[in-house]
Amino acid sequence: MAQNAEAVCRHYLSNGRRSGGYWHVGDVANTPGQSLYVRLSGARAGKWCDAATAEHGDLLDLIAASCRLPSLKQVLAEARHSLELPAEPTLPRRERGASDRTLAAQRLFGMGRPIGGTLGQTYLEQRGISRLGPCPALRFHPSCYYRDGAVQDKRPALLAAVTDLAGRITGIQRTWLEASGRGKAPVTTPRRALGRLFGNGVRIGGAGEVMLAGEGIETVLSLRMVLPEMGMVAALSASNLGALVLPQGLKCLYVARDRDTAGYGAFERLARRALQLGVKAIALDPRHGDFNDDLVLLGARALRAVIARQLAAPDVATLLA
Repeated sequence: MAQNAEAVCRHYLSNGRRSGGYWHVGDVANTPGQSLYVRLSGARAGKWCDAATAEHGDLLDLIAASCRLPSLKQVLAEARHSLELPAEPTLPRRERGASDRTLAAQRLFGMGRPIGGTLGQTYLEQRGISRLGPCPALRFHPSCYYRDGAVQDKRPALLAAVTDLAGRITGIQRTWLEASGRGKAPVTTPRRALGRLFGNGVRIGGAGEVMLAGEGIETVLSLRMVLPEMGMVAALSASNLGALVLPQGLKCLYVARDRDTAGYGAFERLARRALQLGVKAIALDPRHGDFNDDLVLLGARALRAVIARQLAAPDVATLLA
């Protein structure tokens, strides 16, 4: 596929365009824009990175996201069809296990500790997020490896567990922090994901008939401050928000969309899928860039008022009582 990288991009990322040795598009969901770029030639042809989210991968990852294919077997079948290759021969069935990256994510999260009293808590408080109480999806690692090319060092990091609907950890997001904990580390990509994220998310609280989904962890935790009884999930990117797998029994889904093109596009994709499942999707819009910006700039009381105007009447009575 790498030898035909441009043809693959033109087929699966048709809203993009070529610029020099790269194909540019908004995100893996084929949103128009410039954020995501794919190398078209050389030893790293087919490798891509989304500058807005730090997501990266190869052409198989792009096909999985574009076609919403949940398994590697389906992705390979689609790739073979795209390249007009013969079908993969049938192999003896064997039990499917977690990938090496998923296992590494599980091990790393297990090495973390609760964020109370750590630099992880300091970081969140600097973003206006406090009084969260127990939050099993978040942990702190005092010396998490960070690699940038050949350079490797250890830095404190906030860890967020990505889980499927059954509660199994499929991946992890690491946010490397300054030594003081008062901000992100001054590195090229202070946020990186590991493992299988597609369709899954960082879950805060239990699932019910009403839940909330958003992009970033800070966005979701900010809303948790004013809606502590609502189950929430952070998809970690706009592209994954649009592909989020919804639980059975869900009736109403609030979607906290960032105030940008990617955020609006993610809501539209998720709302269409929710409608097919009989789930009502309602957009929640911040006054600034995202709801964490609102929390920091306006305060919790004003954020509560912003949310109250957008909730359905029954939820205002029960969730903001």
